[in-house]
Amino acid sequence: MLTVNRLQEKLRKGQEVVGLIASIPAALTVEMIGHAGYDFVIIDMEHVMINPETVEHMIRAAEAAQITPLVRVPEVDAKDILRVLDSGAQGIVVPHVESREQMKMLVQAAKYSPEGKRSLNSGRPAAFGKGNLVDYIQRANEQIMLVPMIESGLGVKRIADILSVPGIGMVLEGAADLSQSYGVPWQTDAMIVQEGLQRVFEASREAGIPYCAIPRRDGEYSVWVEKGVHAFVLGDERGIAFRALQKRRSDLR
Repeated sequence: MLTVNRLQEKLRKGQEVVGLIASIPAALTVEMIGHAGYDFVIIDMEHVMINPETVEHMIRAAEAAQITPLVRVPEVDAKDILRVLDSGAQGIVVPHVESREQMKMLVQAAKYSPEGKRSLNSGRPAAFGKGNLVDYIQRANEQIMLVPMIESGLGVKRIADILSVPGIGMVLEGAADLSQSYGVPWQTDAMIVQEGLQRVFEASREAGIPYCAIPRRDGEYSVWVEKGVHAFVLGDERGIAFRALQKRRSDLR
């Protein structure tokens, strides 16, 4: 059942929020992320082979652990977005957003009338029609977050236009693909990449939209905090688990 979006509420109050990308297609890992103290999880459908039933179970696990479930879809596809939202996701993350038109398509797919054209359904987010469905439509439009990822030079160039579309809940940086777009693959600390991130941050601040950073180097978290950033993604649980496994093995040698 659709509940208050805790992530959105904390962002509006200026409180710090921390999340992880869920790259392991299992509800158990989402529960672990929640009980480890994170505020939100981004269930990844872009880089991970995952079936719809597993996505729904992962969303349930997030609900049980009382963290906000966002889902990263591969692209702006109205049918995929509809199924994810009807499964209970409280937000949609879209990679490689590069235009105002693309952002408007996302709003149309994710929001009910009059803000969008999302198809009506009384499934699990609406408690299967238990309550007033007209009221549910309004609550869904209020609680569903839309999160564009800016991952290319073109996206950076058009950032002001992209963020001018009403309905954006947060903007997420994508330094890895941005580095590739600028011709310096995986060099996320390259000056041109950092300048791109700064430009996105400044545009988000001007638009009054929370900026979400992904700290990758020692000290980077503090730099963003000093700039007034309150939202952070600390990588994905797969990478964290792999590094922990490596360290555990090496500690025994």
